[in-house]
Amino acid sequence: MVSSLTSVLLVGLILGIKHAIEPDHVIAVSTVASNTKKWWRSSFAGIFWGIGHTATLFIVGIMVIALKGTIPEGWSLWMEVIVGVMLVYLGFKSMIVARKEKVGQVNDKRSPYLKSVVIGSIHGLAGSGALVLLTISSVDHIWEGALYILVFGLGTVIGMLFFTTVLAIPFLLSKSKSFHYNLTRFAGLVSVLFGVYYMYSVW
Repeated sequence: MVSSLTSVLLVGLILGIKHAIEPDHVIAVSTVASNTKKWWRSSFAGIFWGIGHTATLFIVGIMVIALKGTIPEGWSLWMEVIVGVMLVYLGFKSMIVARKEKVGQVNDKRSPYLKSVVIGSIHGLAGSGALVLLTISSVDHIWEGALYILVFGLGTVIGMLFFTTVLAIPFLLSKSKSFHYNLTRFAGLVSVLFGVYYMYSVW
């Protein structure tokens, strides 16, 4: 039994890492990380995304497992749409921030970590259905399900930490304000376009 549970948890960790670098997750966090100018701030944005994502998955997952229920299809659909709307918003916001920075206006100096937690939480709601179904089919007890979700969440933290750390490299290699501006605008544009496509594809 121990060996079987260990295998399930290992799979959960790997799936969590893979899950973190799905396009909608990567693009959303890119809009946050691209507005930071320090390596550690970019990395921590990824960590806090994973924390928010895991918290939501844990709450929803345990409720569904305990009640032996399922995520209503309509709920899942609307949450996916909300993710698309969020991507569009984050993209426009990123481009606005880049524009303000270019013309010398004061940027929003608040910590990006709360924003990362919120983004991760929304992604957690949108993707909770598939995770819960997988968890229910893989474990026998609620504590095993809870452990699986936490390990899965650890995987998402690791995956997003790696991505946001790599994302910071271009900003460290170049001190050009023009480069920073163009890269931030590009990240914002990609987020807007992908958000529109995402809503179209799930609707």
